[in-house]
Formats: sequence, C-alpha cells, structure tokens
Amino acid sequence: MSRRLRRPTMTSIQLPLLLIIVLLQASLASAQLPVEPLDIGHEPQFLFDGHIVDNHWAIRYKRQAVTRVFHQATKHGEPVLKGDQPSFLWVVRDDQAGLFRMYYQANFRSDVADADAGRKYTTRIAYAESKDGVEWTRPDLGLFAFHKTKPNNVVIAREGQPDFEAAGPVILEVPEEDRRGFRWLMLYRAKGRGLGEASGIHVAGSNDGVRWKPEDDQVIAHLHSDHHNTISWDPLRHEFVMFCRAKHIYRAFGEEMLDTGASRRVARFTSPKLWTDWMAQEDRWPQTVLVPDEIDSEKHFNFFYGMPTVHRHGVYWGFLEPFRMNDFIQTELAVSRDGVHFTRFADRPPIIPYGKEGSWDDEMIFASPGWVEVGDEWWIYYSGWDGPHGTTDRTGAIGLAKIRKEGFVSMRGPAGGGVVCTRVLRWPGGDLIVNADCGDEGVLRVRISEPGRKPIASLNYDDCEEFRGNSVSHQVKWKDASISALKDKLVRLEFYLQNADLYTFRAAVVDSRKGKR
Repeated sequence: MSRRLRRPTMTSIQLPLLLIIVLLQASLASAQLPVEPLDIGHEPQFLFDGHIVDNHWAIRYKRQAVTRVFHQATKHGEPVLKGDQPSFLWVVRDDQAGLFRMYYQANFRSDVADADAGRKYTTRIAYAESKDGVEWTRPDLGLFAFHKTKPNNVVIAREGQPDFEAAGPVILEVPEEDRRGFRWLMLYRAKGRGLGEASGIHVAGSNDGVRWKPEDDQVIAHLHSDHHNTISWDPLRHEFVMFCRAKHIYRAFGEEMLDTGASRRVARFTSPKLWTDWMAQEDRWPQTVLVPDEIDSEKHFNFFYGMPTVHRHGVYWGFLEPFRMNDFIQTELAVSRDGVHFTRFADRPPIIPYGKEGSWDDEMIFASPGWVEVGDEWWIYYSGWDGPHGTTDRTGAIGLAKIRKEGFVSMRGPAGGGVVCTRVLRWPGGDLIVNADCGDEGVLRVRISEPGRKPIASLNYDDCEEFRGNSVSHQVKWKDASISALKDKLVRLEFYLQNADLYTFRAAVVDSRKGKR
C-alpha cells in the first residue's frame, strides 16, 4: 500500500513548553494533598507523583538530580491473533481453568449495501483462549447459527436479531456483592439498526465466561459512546466510575444542534450502583476530564480517541489514546489517585511504540489496560493496525507486550547518589519489600526515620545491608533491627539510590502462624 504519512516526532521548540505543562500538571495532581499519616496497608506503593513521595534530591544537587523515568513495554514480536480484523480487547487469566481468556471486538466486512450506506464493518464480540498467553485458538462454539464465519466464536449476540451488534468488551473487576452471583461480568456497547432501547452500554453476567444469556444482560446507559468504555469500582468514593466519550452533548444523534463539536475527549461518569440507569440522574452525566493540550497540538494530535482505564493498587491507570486526525493513534499512560486529576509524562512516551515502517502495527496501537500478571512481568495485550484510521485499507491484529511487574515508572538515583523521602506513613507491620534494579554498578540502602526525619536507632543507612541486584521483591534488611517491630508506628522511609531505579515498595504480609510473608 502507498505510504504518504510522516510519523510525528518531538521538536526542539516544544521543550520550554513541556516544562510549563509539567509544572501545571504537577500543581493539578497535588490539588488534593493526602492526609498524613498515610495508611498504606500492604499494597505496592508507586512513586510517580507526590502522593507517597514528600521530597527527593541528589547528594551532588548542583549537577545531578533524582529523576522520574518512564519505561516502555517490550513487544513479544509477531501478532498472537490474526484474522477477523480484531480491535478492542480484554484478557483475563483464569487460574481455575488453567486458561487465558480473551474477549475481543471482531470486525467483519459489511456487505455491499451496508458499505454503500457508510457501514464498513459488522462488529461482534468474539472469544479466544490460550494455555500460555502466547498461542491462541478460536473455539468453534456455534452459539449463534446466523453467524456463518468459521470458527464461530461469537459470544455476545442475539439469535434472530442479526442487526444486534456488540463492541468494546471489558471484563469488570467489582466487589462480590455487586456481581449478582455471576463469576464473570462484561461491559460492552450494543448498536445496530432498529435496536431502540437495547442500544447503548450494557452489563452482562456469565458463570462459565462463554455463555452470556439475554436475561442476564442489562442496559445501564443509553449513551452513544463508540469506544472502549471501562468501569472501575472506587473504594474510597464508594462509587462506580466509567470513562467514556461525552457524546450525549457532542455529536448527539437525533437532536438538533448548531454545532456538534468534538466528541473525542475523555469523559468521566459515575454511579453509586452498577446495575441501574446511569443516565437517570442528570447531575451525574458524563463530565470531561481530559482534552488535548498545547503539546498535543504541536504534534497535531488534537483529539483523544478514548482512555480505557483500570483502578488497581489505589491508582487509576488510564491508557490514553492521542489521535492525529485521521491517521495515527498511539497509547500513552495517564495516572491519577482520584480519577479526576490525571498526570501525563513530560515527553508523552507511548506505552508500546509503533512498529517499524511497513510492519503490522506501524500506524495505530490500542493497548488494553487490563494487564495480566505473569511471574515477574505484566503482560499487555494490544490491537495494532498497518494503516491509518481514515481508511479501510488496513489490517488489524492482536499483539503482546511485556513490562516489568509494577514497572511503568521508576525513581532513578544519579551516579553521585540521591534520596527519595516518603511522607509520614503508619507502618502496618511486616518487612520492607522493594522492587528495584541496581544494574551493574548501583546500590540501594534505606533509612527509617521519625516524622521529623530523626533516624531511628539501628535502622540508619549504615545499618542497612546494601542491595546491588535486580528484583521485583527484595527484602530490605538491617544488621541488628527490623522494621517489622515498628508496627503502627509513624515513620518516613528514606531510600538512598546510587545508579539505581526504585519502582515500588510495600510492607510484606505476615502469616502469624508461619511467620512467612
């Protein structure tokens, strides 16, 4: 195919503007300061913002600095699933069945009449499975006789209603009391001619992950948000949070509007209940939370295609999709503690880079935020395309990229050493576990201090056993004392990093019966 597009790159004139935007984002991110002492429990603590970190500095501060470093995922290589033009997807690991389960939007080319009417594809939600997450098969389920493509692996449809189309599957992670007894819950969007009240965003339940019955399916929002919408449960706000497009006021269908506006923005939508009409309360309708800024405009990425998001480890992980109309789309990371104020990274690095010119994923990448933990890695599945958004002259496939567990962002100490100091924490008990990489010449030590930064006896830097390795779960030890003895005490952790990256830290869970974490 003919190639006339020029890949977007960062220009030198953007650098001063970058600093301004970064400072602005930092002020927004700290709009709601955490209340100290922080009760951290036993979750991993991420260091990418000012929530846990109170300060950081280099020992030789005139020439060096402790820096925040973004780490890209590494591609597995060739696609893991091809055919039926797969796009938006979600993968879960089912340990009970010994399977990886993939739900994806299959896009089947429409017939000539539909194509003439502007309908290029018919979308179905299909299913694939794998024992190792790399080699995938499409089982011939045959659940819907009207679907003639083989293997017939469609799992969301309506028998006798071939115009009922489904798109953008998401497997929900919600509290047990909101599951209605179902092992699996799926969020998806239904569309099609003549659907009426069935059109919109649905929640469906299933006990085997394959059969999704109409009677276990409910429309929760009559919203034309044609993207990968996601819902997370926020345990602090006690509400469900959806990220979607605000198409109820921009590009609203069937309404008279002077200017439909730009709908490709990220909107936030909340409800205290999952199985309900989210649009019933007008004061809870979608509100815009992210629009492109000056840095995006400089590269002509003037739209956000969407931002599928998960809430894990106390963090909203948004997989933001900057869109250059009408060709390139990439996926970058946006993070938030409250689901309202999101931090983006200075040079806007993609989570997964474009493939080389002429490769299968060289123009559009849609990464799924529902990563799967496999050993010491997070596996990120994504759909890639070899052509621009504005044409059907392109082929899609699903790929796999891998990143270190908890490894999107690290704090890096310089050659002369530096310190990352936390806010005041209430230590929950247990040993201190760090996810850190000291490379070939680096070193990490930790000092435990009182809230006023007075070092605690026997838990100073000189007492700490140096760590010079690379581990996602290294136990920090001191010669003659243990942090586990400080249960419920107020402390600061001061990490000394020299040529070393610190990704996360956490308090180990102790089994009181065995004394093991």
